[in-house]
Amino acid sequence: METYNKIPNVNAHLHTPYSFSAFEKLTDALDRAADENVNVVGINDFYSTDGYEEWDKEARKRHLYPLFNIEFISLQKEDQDSGIRVNDPNNPGRTYISGKGLSCPPSLKEPYASQLAGVRAESNMQVKEMCDRVNLLLNAFDAGFSVDFENVENFMAKGLVRERHLAKALRMYAYIHFKNEPTEIKDFLEKIFNGKTLKSDIFDYAGVENEIRSNLLKAGGAAFVPEDPKTFLPLEDVCNIIIAAGGIPAYPFLGDDANGEFTDFERDIESAMKTLKRRRIFSVEFITTRNSMDVLEKYASYFHDNGFVVTFGTEHNTPAMEPVLLHTRGNMLLTDRLKQINYDGACVIAAHQELVRNGKTGYIDANGNADADNRDKYIKMGNELIQNTAK
Repeated sequence: METYNKIPNVNAHLHTPYSFSAFEKLTDALDRAADENVNVVGINDFYSTDGYEEWDKEARKRHLYPLFNIEFISLQKEDQDSGIRVNDPNNPGRTYISGKGLSCPPSLKEPYASQLAGVRAESNMQVKEMCDRVNLLLNAFDAGFSVDFENVENFMAKGLVRERHLAKALRMYAYIHFKNEPTEIKDFLEKIFNGKTLKSDIFDYAGVENEIRSNLLKAGGAAFVPEDPKTFLPLEDVCNIIIAAGGIPAYPFLGDDANGEFTDFERDIESAMKTLKRRRIFSVEFITTRNSMDVLEKYASYFHDNGFVVTFGTEHNTPAMEPVLLHTRGNMLLTDRLKQINYDGACVIAAHQELVRNGKTGYIDANGNADADNRDKYIKMGNELIQNTAK
C-alpha cells in the first residue's frame, strides 16, 4: 500500500444532509473529496451524530480517513451580559462550538443524551413555527399553495430541520406552482418580500433560497420566529456533552470579515487564547473561505505554536456548492505551512478517536484536560493511521 508523498489534504468541517448541506447525499461530499484529492474528511453536522456510521463506511471505501465531529450553538452568559460578540457577529454571547473526534459508533449516556435530544427538538419546533408563519403569509397573498412541514421533515431533512430546509422548500413549492415561469415567480417572490427586488437570477437556486431566508426567515422577516433560550445550552454544558461523547471541544474562529473587522472576543488573540484555556477548550478551527491568507496564517500559527489542536474546513452548510479542497477568501490555496498545521491537527484527532474507541484515554481526558505536552506523540500516531488509508 502506498503512502502520501506530500502533506495530505484535510477538510475537517463538512456538513451533510443530516443537518443542512450543499450536498444532496452524504456520499456526494466524499466523492467530491476523492475527486479533489482531499484525503482526510470530517463530518460536522449541527446537533447530530446520525451520519457517522455511513460516513465511516463510505469514507473508508474511498480510502479517505474519516473524522467524526459535531456542532452546537451555545450561550455564554457572562459574554452576553457584557455585550461581547464571540463568533456570532450579531448576537452577543452566542457561541458556536464544535466537538472533534467523537466516538463512532455514537455513544452518549444520560443526562447528556437527553440534553442533546432536547436541543434538537427545540430547534425543529422553531422551524415548524416559522413554517406556520410562512403559510399564513402565503394565505394572505392568495398564493394558491402552502408548505407542508411534515413533507419537509420526512423528505428533505434527516432528523434535524433547519431554516435553510424551509427556504429550499418554499422555493421548490413556488417553482412547481408557477410552472417555472420566470416572470410569475419573480413577481410572487417580490410580493412576499414586501416589495423588495429579487437580486438573484430565477434559476440561481442557491441565490434565491438565500434571499428567501434573508427576507422572510431572519430577524425582521415576516416569518421570523426568535429562538427559545432553551435552544441554547450554556457553553460549559455543551463542552460536557462533547467530552461525554468521546470528543474534543473546539472553538470555531470567525476571523476577519471582508472589511478586515473582528468580533470583540477574537480581536485580541492573546486574550482569546487565555479565555479558551480557562473554559477547557484546547482546539480551534477556521472556515478558510471566510478569511484572508494573512489572518489565517497569523491566527492558525499562533494557536498551533501555543499547543492547540488546529484544523480547517469549508462547512458547505449553504445551498451554494464550493470546492472541498480548502482555499481562503479570494480563492487562494493554502500554503504548505497552513496545510501542515491542519494535517497535524487532523492527526491528533485521528489518534484521539482511535484511543477512545479502544477504551483508552485520548488527547482529552474525562475532565476535559488536554495532554498538550505530548501532542507530538498523537501527531505521530494519527499520521500512521491516516497513511494506512492511502491508496
